[in-house]
Amino acid sequence: MFDYIGRFVAYPDNEAQVAHTLWIAHTHLMDAWDSTPRLAVLSPEPGSGKSRVLEVTELLVPRAVESVNVTPAYLFRKVGDEDGRPTILYDEIDTVFGPKAKDNEEIRGLLNSGHRKHSTAGRCVVRGKEVFTEEIPAYCAVALAGLGGLPDTIMTRSVVIRMRRRAPHEVVEPYRRRINGPEAERIGAKLAKWSRQIEGDVTDVFPEMPPEVQDRDADVWEPLIAVADAAGEEWPELARVTAVTAVTAKSEGGGSLGIQLLRDLQRIFGSAEAMSSHDIVNRLNSLDESPWGDLRGKPLDTRSLSYRLKQYQISPTTVRIGGEPMKGYKRESLHDAWSRYLSPSPDSAVTSVTSVTPLDEYRKVSGGF
Repeated sequence: MFDYIGRFVAYPDNEAQVAHTLWIAHTHLMDAWDSTPRLAVLSPEPGSGKSRVLEVTELLVPRAVESVNVTPAYLFRKVGDEDGRPTILYDEIDTVFGPKAKDNEEIRGLLNSGHRKHSTAGRCVVRGKEVFTEEIPAYCAVALAGLGGLPDTIMTRSVVIRMRRRAPHEVVEPYRRRINGPEAERIGAKLAKWSRQIEGDVTDVFPEMPPEVQDRDADVWEPLIAVADAAGEEWPELARVTAVTAVTAKSEGGGSLGIQLLRDLQRIFGSAEAMSSHDIVNRLNSLDESPWGDLRGKPLDTRSLSYRLKQYQISPTTVRIGGEPMKGYKRESLHDAWSRYLSPSPDSAVTSVTSVTPLDEYRKVSGGF
């Protein structure tokens, strides 16, 4: 399967291909997991291969449901189908979480809640003149493809693959369902058989997680690492390297706007013990790679800075800069938030990742995939 999907998709890196492989395998073992990670395939521009990822996934996963602009009722009924849980492949997901997000509240609720086993989606149903409530199962595997980003409620529960347009030297095979579909169906059938054989080995087993992968990140990666452990060969090591790489990348450049503010404050403070509010705002607004110079058409000001930091129990105080008293922030007031919300230096994680044999040498791995 690893080699098969690599024929048609120009992945941004080897770890993305490993993550996609493990995610596909985990969809065949949904009863074994407490939660299922979403697969978020994103890119800044069209024509980057997002839809192709979903296309090659379709015949490899159980009961695939391709979704583009579907109605909430359709999705709810599919998820609650008595024949078994579907694997939802939702393309153009930016239309659900974009400017018209308010028109898609029910679908958003399903996608947000369905990562946990036994989760349900509550709905009101009108029959005649009476209104009834019903709970429909929401737990199922979901892959999402779209432009831009997704809300934190989805991103923090996702394995994220950031696609990009192919460079001239990156060559992949064209995917044609009528030509390549039969091979995919054979691989999917073998994967389904293999998953039935190892289901008892992964049920109620908690794999050893890398120390860099904790809390919600561990919830995301635990099923994929469990699958890798069951596959054997080099897969347990590959899965852990991929997880650490993904978590490290997210800690370096991801997170909410609040996390980015804390990260940028740590950057501009340097070794300073205190800074004035005006100096902080000016320094933040001058960071070209950060959004502070244009927040909904306006730059960050001292009032907005104070409001955002109060979310983390940080308030401005009187500081002395050059002997002059003024409103600002002290390092000691920010330290607690920095230690709680910003990851420590990823040097150890990078060392563990770069010491592993390159993935290209593992292309002949059998191990069930």
